[in-house]
Formats: sequence, structure tokens, C-alpha cells
Amino acid sequence: MDLHSGLAYWIVKNELYDYFHPLKTDFSVDVAIIGSGITGALIAHELCSAGIACAVFDKRTIATGSTAASTSQLQYEIDVPLSEMVGKVGESAAVMAYQASLQSIRDLESVFKETGVRPDFKRVSSIYLASDKRGLNMLEREYDIRRKHGLPVGFLDAGTLFSTHHIEGPGALKNREAAQMDCYKAATGLLKHHIKKSGLSLFSHTEIVEYKERRGGYALLTGDGMTIRCKYVVVAAGFEAGKFLPRRVMNLISTYALVSQPVEPSQLWPERCLIWETAQPYFYMRTTLDNRMMIGGEDVEFRNPERRDRLLRWKIRRLEKKFKGIYPEIPFVVDMAWCGTFSSTDDGLPYIGPWPGRKRMFFALGYGGNGITFSMIAAQLIKNKLKGIKDERENVFGFER
Repeated sequence: MDLHSGLAYWIVKNELYDYFHPLKTDFSVDVAIIGSGITGALIAHELCSAGIACAVFDKRTIATGSTAASTSQLQYEIDVPLSEMVGKVGESAAVMAYQASLQSIRDLESVFKETGVRPDFKRVSSIYLASDKRGLNMLEREYDIRRKHGLPVGFLDAGTLFSTHHIEGPGALKNREAAQMDCYKAATGLLKHHIKKSGLSLFSHTEIVEYKERRGGYALLTGDGMTIRCKYVVVAAGFEAGKFLPRRVMNLISTYALVSQPVEPSQLWPERCLIWETAQPYFYMRTTLDNRMMIGGEDVEFRNPERRDRLLRWKIRRLEKKFKGIYPEIPFVVDMAWCGTFSSTDDGLPYIGPWPGRKRMFFALGYGGNGITFSMIAAQLIKNKLKGIKDERENVFGFER
């Protein structure tokens, strides 16, 4: 299935990692990672760094699935506000999830420094904008609970919001712990790094069509009839992980994104911060290093790729209108537009770890708008599990929560 269509910015901006290496013989490895996007790349990084032999397999060209369509915003806030998540998973678990997301941004920054991979990672501030009075009431509750637990947050009333960010609105939350990057560049960079440094095996155009549990691990069968024998499997294939799951755990969503033509830096909004809103589905925006604006949202329930794609032109107009509602004075001329499919969960949290009863098959499913930060958490959790290190985050992100 096509995970996205249209002209995704990262594939245009970067030279395509034109890597063609399908598996042609039977293969054995300790850990088989299915998926070469940012999730699979971070898992490969953590395992290689820990000295655990692994290999990455993908049915596509490397990192051209959901990673290529990501808008690559890094926020510790999760799609479900903390004040609401408390009612879904309990206060302790909800706070731990937010704290883990905050730490993951710092950990991602460290990974890129350690490896020398340069995916245009940049620290920026984040504005969580109240769309209306109801949104403002929610932000007030959100501010209180984040302050209670020492999470970075500030409150901007309507006057301060306008004087500091030139936005007319009822209010907003602000923090300076967000970041942005180039997700495609990060994934391909990490994989290249470990091919060279750690001898990582990377196989493209190799689809896993069947798996069989055997004593001491799994046998994976490829579409070309090759067998991969491994002690452990890590499924990092996003919503396409469904064929490995006993039951469906996610909701499928169609989403839309645009990139503008470049503008003069002086025309961009103050601090070039990330901006997103309380309305559901929410609208969001960021800038790029080459002075473009990237906006997205307009999410709808996914039915099929054809319907998703047919809506693209209408969604372009809707997103343009939303941008003009926030910054009418900034010229926004669409240069590229795309749509994609992603997954979400009812509590806003990812699913990380083994399915109950399957101790050797791990899932790294960073569903929702925080896929990159969740991927960092997943990579650490899976590495710790393989090394026998207890990690208290297991209970927050596992299938049995």
C-alpha cells in the first residue's frame, strides 16, 4: 500500500539514498529489525552501540515509507493532553510518559552529536495555541498539572501572545524544550553510519511475508523465498505491523501537509517556533532551514489511499486558510503538498515491547504525532530488554497497560 502520495519535501530536499540490496540468500542474525524508517534506524543505532548483532529489512527503498512524509517536529507534548491522559492511564503513568518524551528530545540530540549525523536538528520553542474559549479552559488545566509535576511550561494570555508572537488568540502555552529536524536525513544518516562503523547489514526491497516461531527464535520468510533465522524480531513497520499483531491496536488516519516557497527570513514569525492548536484535528506549523513554512493537519479517518488522495486539493485550500487565520500578513505560496497515512491510539501512547506470550517478538509502534520521540524511547526500551536491564517505562508503553 502507498503510505503517502504527492511531493514530499524531504525526498526533494535530499539526495535519495539510492540503495538497492535485496536479500538473495538465507540469512542468520541475532536481531532482525523490520522497517528502515526513523524507528528502525534508531533501534539499529541503540543495538549496534550496545554490541548486539542486528540487521534491518525493508520492502521499499530505504526510509521512503512514513518517515519521508513526516513533518519532523519534536515535542514533549503528546497528542492527548496530560490533563486528559490522567483519566485514561492514571496520573503516575501519564506523567512518566510526558517526562520520557521530554528526555527523548535530549537523547536524540545526543545521538546525533555522538554519531556525527547532521539531520538539521535545531532547538526551537513551542506554542500550544488555544483555538477558542474551550481550548483556553483546557490549557489552564494543562498549565496547572504540568507545573505540578515540574514540566517546562509557561502561560501566555491574549495580550502577551499578541505582543510576543503577533498572534490574535485567547491564549497559549509555551515552552522552550521543542526541536525540529529532517527525519529522512536522520534515518538514512544513522543507517549509513552503522553500516560503516558497526558492519550493520541492511536489506532493501525485501518483504517479510510469513513468520514462524521456532525454538530459540523465529524464521522469517521473504517474498523471494529466502529464510531469515533470528533470535529476536523487532517490528518497526508502523501501521503495516498489523500482520504481525494478533489484533488491531491502532486507528488509521489520513493527514495532509504543505511546504511553501521560500520567503525572506524577516517575514517569518517570531522565534520561528513550532505552533499547534487545541482544536481537533489540530493544525500545526514550523519553518525549515531554507526559510520555507511547513504546515499540516486536516486529519480524517483513513478508508483507502484513493479517497485520501482525492481530498488533497481541497485540503490544500483548507490548510492555507488556517495559516492565513494565524498570520494573514505572511505570504504563503504552496510549493509542495502531500498526504499520508499514519496511526493513532486512544490514549495517545505508543505500543512498545513484546506482545504478551511472545517474548522474542518486540514491537516499536510510535503511533500518533510524536512518532520520532516515541521511536527514541522504543529503541532504548528494546535495547534494555535484550540486555536484561529493567526499565520502568515498560509498564507505561507496553501492550498490557
